[in-house]
Amino acid sequence: MTTQTMPTDLHDFFIDEKKLSKINNVERKKFLQKLKIIKHLFLNGETSNAEVCQRFNVSLPTSMALLNQLIEEGIVIKKGRGKSEGGRKPDLYGLIENSFFVVSIHIERFRIKLAIIDNNHTILHEKSWPSEISSDSNIVDLLFEWTQELLKEAKVKLDQVMGVGISMPGLVSAEAGKNFTYYLSEQEPESLKLKFEKKFKKPVAILNDAKSACLAEFRFGTAKNKNNVLVISMDWGIGLGIIMGGRMHSGESGFAGEFGHIPMTEDGLLCHCGKRGCLETEASGLALVRKTKEGLKAGQTSVLNNLKKEELEKLEPETIIDAANRGDQFAINVLSEIGIKLGKGIAILIQIFNPELVILEGKIAEAKQFITTPIQQSMNTYCMMQLKERTKIELSTLGANSNLYGGTIAVMDDIFKDQVSLVKSHIS
Repeated sequence: MTTQTMPTDLHDFFIDEKKLSKINNVERKKFLQKLKIIKHLFLNGETSNAEVCQRFNVSLPTSMALLNQLIEEGIVIKKGRGKSEGGRKPDLYGLIENSFFVVSIHIERFRIKLAIIDNNHTILHEKSWPSEISSDSNIVDLLFEWTQELLKEAKVKLDQVMGVGISMPGLVSAEAGKNFTYYLSEQEPESLKLKFEKKFKKPVAILNDAKSACLAEFRFGTAKNKNNVLVISMDWGIGLGIIMGGRMHSGESGFAGEFGHIPMTEDGLLCHCGKRGCLETEASGLALVRKTKEGLKAGQTSVLNNLKKEELEKLEPETIIDAANRGDQFAINVLSEIGIKLGKGIAILIQIFNPELVILEGKIAEAKQFITTPIQQSMNTYCMMQLKERTKIELSTLGANSNLYGGTIAVMDDIFKDQVSLVKSHIS
């Protein structure tokens, strides 16, 4: 019978060149197996011994020995029993609470959300600050200051944090660690990722917000175990995450999925990207707020007319959606107009990618039937029936924190990948 020791910080478990030099080849291979099990438990949660055997092609005794060692090392714990398939219920194993923490940061257009997330994907503490995104900002120093404040409130030390995941709008290359749309002055001569890593003294992953949401859907959401899925992020802007052949695709430069900047209207409004008539100018959160304000100014009857001047100036999509849920016909009509334009764009994507599933997520997705119904109506008009009938449209089940989870996964994926590469390079 195994005994449970105190939780081990994953920093202490992870290995470096010095530690590798002190263990033999057999121990290195064993460490690599344990590392893969930890990553599997992080991504998939509670798992049985049989599932570990099947996943990593090892014998039952070998798998059990590795799990028992991880229990003794204070990283894994028994989590109860699984479902029986005719025999004894299998023991389930998972990561012990507080094995490690990740700071996840989601930068929106007008707000920045920070959260401390543990190894079992529990958000321990989160906080938002109003902050308008711009091309110039002291974002590195600002986020470090806010992170210190958040950690203090959560009673978590920076030493306990494995890494920092940051999702943000714009043309973001996760590989280069750069945002080519925002924070331009902060990226000379070093990349944004490198500047964050020097400040935090931690591994940092930065990625586009839509790809962050897609990563969360792929690992934890409705897209899990699916091969061909499109994730449409509908917030202030519009983004796209692409899963094809069971893998996420970012494109040659990391910019694949700029769905919101497909030109949809001839001589349309000027988009912040510099082009005219982009889908984002007609079917985003920004468009929803703009169209609502224009309608109210033109004398439309709505409960939104009761908003104070300062409330109207800072109008957000959530307020319009709330009005629709209360039966406000004007709010419903504006959402319908947005949905019809969005549905036309989605119809184009379906005819290009032929996905099995399209997931709608983000602020606008919270409108539920008020946005999905016009999207479906528009797809009936613009999409080939043979493709449309083979594609499901579903709302995300992850809620408002999908980007935070995506940032966590991104940085931990990088950390696990670096550890695996290091150990493999020393195995003969």
